[in-house]
Amino acid sequence: MEKPFSQACENNKSPILSELKSFFANVDNVLEVGSGTGQHSVHFAKHLPQLQWYTSDRLVNHHGIKQWLSEAQLANLHEPLELDLNDPWPVKQISAIYTANTLHIVSKALVERFFNGVEQHLAVQGRLCIYGPFKYHGRFTSESNQRFDEFLKQQDSQSGIRDFEWIQQLAASAGLTLVSDVAMPANNQLLLFKKCA
Repeated sequence: MEKPFSQACENNKSPILSELKSFFANVDNVLEVGSGTGQHSVHFAKHLPQLQWYTSDRLVNHHGIKQWLSEAQLANLHEPLELDLNDPWPVKQISAIYTANTLHIVSKALVERFFNGVEQHLAVQGRLCIYGPFKYHGRFTSESNQRFDEFLKQQDSQSGIRDFEWIQQLAASAGLTLVSDVAMPANNQLLLFKKCA
C-alpha cells in the first residue's frame, strides 16, 4: 500500500521550516497536533535533530503516519499518539505545539478545546505554531480562500476559515502572546505564539 501524500505539504514544508528553525531554537520537544499524512513531521524532525518530535492524530490516520515514520527511521521522531480534541490529551507537559491546516476543518467547539489543551499542556515560555488560512477583520485574504471556505462549509457547517482576531482572543485567554504573524505561500499564515503565564 502506498503511503498517503499531500502536495500542499510538499509545497509548504520548506517555508515553514525556515521559520521554525529560529522559533523552535530553544525547544526540547514538540507535539504535532493533527499530523495528517506525516510528511511535515518527517521533514521537520530531519532538519531539526535537536528536537524530539511527537506526532499525533485520530487513530484513523495512524497507519499512514507510521508508513512515513518507518521509511524515515529518525531517532528523534516518535510514533503517533492518539489525540482527539474531544478527549483528554495523551501528554503532560510539552515545550512546543505545532499544528497545520487543522483549525479550519474542525468545529468551532473543537478549536476552543484545542486552546484549552494548549493552556493545560504547553509549558510556561513554550511555543505554539499554527499554520493555515485566516480571515482578517472578517475578510478573506484571497478569492481562492473564500471559495475554499464555501467548500468547507458545504462539508460541515461548523468548519471554515477562522477569524484571526478570534484565534488571537482564544490564545490570549490561554496565556499566549502573539510573537509573529508571517505571510506564507498560497494565501496562508504562520501564527507564532509564546506562553508567558
